[in-house]
Amino acid sequence: MIVIKLTAAAILVFIILKGTNVLSYTIIKKSVLKSRVWDLNICCGGTDGGGVNCDIEMHSDGLPNFMLTEDIYNLPFEDKQFVNVLTSHTVEHIDDPQAFIDELQRVGENVTILIPPLWDLTAAFNFLEHKWLFLTFRTKVSKLPRHIRLPLSDWCHKKYGQRIKA
Repeated sequence: MIVIKLTAAAILVFIILKGTNVLSYTIIKKSVLKSRVWDLNICCGGTDGGGVNCDIEMHSDGLPNFMLTEDIYNLPFEDKQFVNVLTSHTVEHIDDPQAFIDELQRVGENVTILIPPLWDLTAAFNFLEHKWLFLTFRTKVSKLPRHIRLPLSDWCHKKYGQRIKA
């Protein structure tokens, strides 16, 4: 009986963790993407924002208006060239989140940032891929929230490499 209760509890925890991750990374992200055409979209993965899609790596063939960039801290765009800029689930991977956001604010008038919120435990505390923990319960923000280096991320990335390079 105890084994059945523990198994049921483990299954429930898994469902909750998976559900919060799907809500954060899929449902909210799709909603934000559909809310407007994004003049500049810098995201991890093959996401089409409707305008210029920019990344340091080609994630999928056929992404429209894709532009490969070598340096996210010095984007090849004019000041305020874009009205609406989106970065989704990217800033948690990089070395200097504030410098990246400063650069997005240089090239864009309105910057929207999607980050793993604290309630998405599997993403927020994913030290295998992420470097930063954002101290907020919001997924969609316009300013970079307070953040701290994820415990074990430096050691893990040094020993095994970061699974997503940014």
